[in-house]
Amino acid sequence: MTNIPDTIAKEILNSEFQWISRENDVLIRAESREYGKFLVLNEVQIRYKADMPLRINAYTALAREKYKLPIYPVLINILPDGNINIPNRYESNFAGLQARQDYRVINFWEVDVNVAFQQEISSLLPFVPILKGGDDESTIREALRLLRADEQLNQLETVLAFFATFVLESELVQQIMRWDMAILRESPWYQEIEQRGKKAGLQEGLLSGIELALEIKFGSDGLELMPTISQISDLQKLQVVKQAIKSSNTIEELRAFLVV
Repeated sequence: MTNIPDTIAKEILNSEFQWISRENDVLIRAESREYGKFLVLNEVQIRYKADMPLRINAYTALAREKYKLPIYPVLINILPDGNINIPNRYESNFAGLQARQDYRVINFWEVDVNVAFQQEISSLLPFVPILKGGDDESTIREALRLLRADEQLNQLETVLAFFATFVLESELVQQIMRWDMAILRESPWYQEIEQRGKKAGLQEGLLSGIELALEIKFGSDGLELMPTISQISDLQKLQVVKQAIKSSNTIEELRAFLVV
C-alpha cells in the first residue's frame, strides 16, 4: 500500500474518532528504517464516492492529532463506477488560505492479478476475479485452491465467489466452488447476514441486503430501483428479488424482471 519496501506492519489500531462515522477504514501502526514510526490510514470503498477527498483529509488530521505520528493515507476502490476521474488529493482555497492533503489511490481493477500470486499477498485472493487479468476460470480456480489452503482466509471463499459472478456465469461459479446450501450456511458471512436480519426484522434485513447488493453490482444505477423494491411486502418475493440480483448480468435484465 505504501511503496516503501522495508515497511513492517505492527498492529491495527482503534480508528474510531468522535463525531465522525467511519465504517470502512483500517488504521495500521507501521515502521520502516527510512521513515521510522508512522501510521497507514487505509480507507476501503466498494465504489468511489465524491466526498472521499474531504473525508480522508478529516480522518488524516484526526489520526495525526490523536497519535502524534506521520500519516500515510491510502484510498482503495474495489469496483469501478464508469469513467470517473478519481483524485489523489484534497485541496481547498478560501480567502487566500490554502489546504492540501495527498493520499495514494489503489484501484483494484488496475492491479495486476499476478501480484496476488507472485508476491504472495494472500489477502488479495478473494478479489482475484476483479483484478486486472483475473477474469478467467483457470485463474479463479487457482485463487480458490490457495484460499482454501490458507487457514486464516479460507472462510473468505464466499467473497471470491461473489466477485466471480461479475465475470463468469453464476452456474459456472457454483460448479467451481462446489457449493451447496449446507456449506453456505456454515460461512460466517452468511451467519452475520442472518443475525442482522433477525435483529432488524426479516423484511428490513432483506431490504438492507438487497440495497447493498444493488450498490455493489450496479452502482448508483442499481440504487434507483430501491423505491420500487421497497414497495414489496411479501418476504418470499423479496427473496426472489435478491436471487435475481445475483443472476442478472445487466441492470436492464433486473429492471425487466421487476416489471414482470
